[in-house]
Amino acid sequence: MKNIYQDILLAKKEKRKLLAILFDPDKIDLNVVSSLIQKVINAPATHIFIGGSHVTHNIIDELILKIKSSCELPIVLFPGNPSQISIHADGILFLSLLSGRNPDFLIEHQVKAAPILKKTDLEIIPTSYLLIESGNETAVARVSKTQPIARDNNDLVVATVMAGEMLGHQLIYLEAGSGAQQAVPLEMIRDVAKNTTIPLIVGGGITSLLGIQNAYDAGADMVVIGTAFEKNPSFFENK
Repeated sequence: MKNIYQDILLAKKEKRKLLAILFDPDKIDLNVVSSLIQKVINAPATHIFIGGSHVTHNIIDELILKIKSSCELPIVLFPGNPSQISIHADGILFLSLLSGRNPDFLIEHQVKAAPILKKTDLEIIPTSYLLIESGNETAVARVSKTQPIARDNNDLVVATVMAGEMLGHQLIYLEAGSGAQQAVPLEMIRDVAKNTTIPLIVGGGITSLLGIQNAYDAGADMVVIGTAFEKNPSFFENK
């Protein structure tokens, strides 16, 4: 069994940067999954995330099994609600949307998911999830009915992630949102990295290899790429 969180901690200790490719089941054609996975295998990816804000197509189990048939990277669920849980994944980000005050995304979905997760062998990773303003309304903001934290409010972001760490969360996830016009500000990433000790994930709005490197240099331990890879499966072949 993969020990996902310990591997992430080890990578942080060794200063090895991680890269997750996000697959949204609503945007994936199962007929082309095999070719996409080959692109992932040839990329510097270390993890595969599965999930989305809506997920109206019930193909998560089939998608994960298809990926596992040809790829050994750990598969981690990145769920919008409890209906997106699959026993075929390796782990799950147990998200709490700390940037908003909608109780459904702070604790209600987690309460509904807990009895389901208790019956699985999924590695459960408690994660502080913060939505950062990105220039346009994202699916996360619409679905969660919460406002993102302003791009220039570093103090609030730092205080929020410190609170998440004190609550016992094991990861921090700064999210600009799928299809964001702007990525999480680099100065915000720097401030968070300086004020917390747990691994930091950054995603949303990163559209180039330089954008990935800039996030790493600012302090991100893992970067998540979704929309850019969906639009261009050869994204990592572009030098």
